[in-house]
Amino acid sequence: MARPPRRHTTAIEQAEALFKSATTKPAEETPRPVRTAMPVGKETVSVRLDRDVLEHFQDDGPGWQDRINAALRKAAGLS
Repeated sequence: MARPPRRHTTAIEQAEALFKSATTKPAEETPRPVRTAMPVGKETVSVRLDRDVLEHFQDDGPGWQDRINAALRKAAGLS
């Protein structure tokens, strides 16, 4: 048998519940990011790049392959 929800029985518990409800910030809904059309799939290829070009994209850390892909899409006029 399920127990009924706990009810505040003392004045202190009631005051704490009121304070909590008055000071708790409601969760805001975050807007969904706009998604661009992605190609159907990706293909693994081998590309020879100059060291300085590769270091430029790797300087910002993980995601460097996506950044190279975005730069190539922009240069090709696909985005």
